Amino acid sequence: MKPYVYNEVGKLKVVLLHRPGKEIENLTPSSLQDLLFDDIPYLTVAQSEHDVMASVLKSREVEVLYVEDLISTVLKDQEIKERFLDDFIVFNNINSLELAQSIRKFFLNLDQEKFIEKIICGLRSNEIDMQNSSLSAQVRKEYPFFIKPMVNLYFQRDPVATIGKGVSINRMSTGTRRREALLMDYVYKYHPLFKDEEIPRYYNLSDPFFIEGGDILILSPKVLAIGISERTEPEAVELISKRIFAKERFETILAFVIPQTRAFMHLDTIFTMMDVDKFVIHPKLTDEIEIFSIKNIKGDLKIESENGKLSNILKKHLKLSGIEMVKCGGEDPIVQDREQWSDGSNVFAICPGTVITYSRNYVTNKLLRKAGIEVIEIPSSELSRGRGGPRCMTMPIVREDI
Repeated sequence: MKPYVYNEVGKLKVVLLHRPGKEIENLTPSSLQDLLFDDIPYLTVAQSEHDVMASVLKSREVEVLYVEDLISTVLKDQEIKERFLDDFIVFNNINSLELAQSIRKFFLNLDQEKFIEKIICGLRSNEIDMQNSSLSAQVRKEYPFFIKPMVNLYFQRDPVATIGKGVSINRMSTGTRRREALLMDYVYKYHPLFKDEEIPRYYNLSDPFFIEGGDILILSPKVLAIGISERTEPEAVELISKRIFAKERFETILAFVIPQTRAFMHLDTIFTMMDVDKFVIHPKLTDEIEIFSIKNIKGDLKIESENGKLSNILKKHLKLSGIEMVKCGGEDPIVQDREQWSDGSNVFAICPGTVITYSRNYVTNKLLRKAGIEVIEIPSSELSRGRGGPRCMTMPIVREDI
């Protein structure tokens, strides 16, 4: 299968998800901040809500792939499995040789299903007896995990991004999430769906700067938008821009400088596309946002500051006569903040003019319908506790051209 994504809203053909699992039940109040959560979702309900979203996608003839199934197929090869395990231990900052050896032995004694489950849900410190053999293990045993759970894994947008005919395997900004990208790194290298395809890599785990997929939006076959945020560094934007221009037909990359706050985590938490000329946006960004345009001039980057209203900048680069911006939460500042917090701006297009949204953002959803958008609401009482919306949970692998 060849990745192919040149827009945000063309008919979706193949998408990557992760169904929340037992990793969610390893969240504790004391670990919330470390694991980037604000609350503890109820797993049974979160799974039910996620299944609704998957059912919506399948009902629209979208092929749904699950990262846990893909990596399980890859790790059936024993040599690859052991190589992955060595990398996984390194990514988890296990520096004690004795502890690393014990963890390796523990995992290799598991059957395949349990192996995948433990990789994702974490390894508790009481699951391995390290008494009298590792000072590191005994000092750190008060922390409940030798390997922390990947509780953010159901936000598949961030670890990897499809860009044109290639992929970006992202170096994520926090150590607790950086391990997630390792899964798709191995999937693209070794899974039968991808291993025999020539798939360009526009970013790699070994690159030095942080970038996350929630900051990457493909506005048209010629224009990308990348957010410079608390999770994506400007140096990463420059590096990925050079690689994309060398391989792809994109002509302009718009770098959005967004506030580095928890509420504005990624570009797609404040700005997403619903149709070729319709966007939902955080109201505070309709007038004031710093944007730089990046172009490729004979192999060198030409970077210019863009001034003016966002709608005018988008009209110019997308070559449109008009742009419709729907404000998340409408005109009421209280509703704006509330629905922004619950990802009212983070909608996911499955074809032009049709989006999946959280049902809880009823004010924004009403405004989207008024703008002519087909809105498919999914329940979100538990999924939303992870601070991400429908776009955050979905990573397109193939979309049709518009």
